[in-house]
Amino acid sequence: MRSQMEKAELFRALHARPGAFIIPNPWDAGTAKLLASLGFEALATTSLGLANTLGSTAVSLDAIIENSRIIAEATNLPVNADLENCGADEPKAAAKAIGRAADAGVVGGSIEDSTGDPRRPIYDFTLAVERVHAAVEAARALPFPFMLTARAENLLHGRNDLDDTIKRLQAFEAAGADVLYAPGVRDIATIRTVVSSLNKPFNLVMGFADPTLTVDQLSAAGVKRISTGGAMARHALAAFLKCAREMKDQGAFTYVREMAPIKDVRAAFV
Repeated sequence: MRSQMEKAELFRALHARPGAFIIPNPWDAGTAKLLASLGFEALATTSLGLANTLGSTAVSLDAIIENSRIIAEATNLPVNADLENCGADEPKAAAKAIGRAADAGVVGGSIEDSTGDPRRPIYDFTLAVERVHAAVEAARALPFPFMLTARAENLLHGRNDLDDTIKRLQAFEAAGADVLYAPGVRDIATIRTVVSSLNKPFNLVMGFADPTLTVDQLSAAGVKRISTGGAMARHALAAFLKCAREMKDQGAFTYVREMAPIKDVRAAFV
């Protein structure tokens, strides 16, 4: 099994090499092992996928940290944790989540400017930057090169102001974030605009982007890391609901023809 330092160095190297790489988002140990068996080089957690498994629409930081530990221990791959807003508004309090994530075995994690409060969904600019700066300090205090991702969430909360999104990403970059992320950037022209405004690696989440885009197109546009967010978890739920509706509405079970071969699952879980 790789050490945490080895995983951290591998993760950083993925961001330094030419072209984009895919970092899919498992939500438990089983899905992490399946993705590893297919040859992916790194994994990222998904708070939405976790919430779905818990039968909820939201999830606590404690649950996020525990899920990160489970996924980090499931494979030999570096793992990036979706830490949402790091469980606190105040910068130093939020930054404590970085150390907790590192203790759980991950080698990267994110802090976002979404508050989790629908009445005021986005932190004010100054506070958002202060939070990233505190998270950077916490990451730099760790005994290995933790990669901090800073997320500007405007586009997911009805604030369709690309200039403000870019301003935030640039400020997060200046504060020391290693990777920048703006979920909700959809078309290739907008993606190019955002990427060209930054000097650090950019993460694009395909759950909100044009699904016809390919890795080659995104790489040519300057994207470095391509994640899926909760998309794979939601797709799995769609398949589950299709099976359930066939049984309930038709009294039929033809879905069993499309089951994953048990030999493939067993091979991944050994």
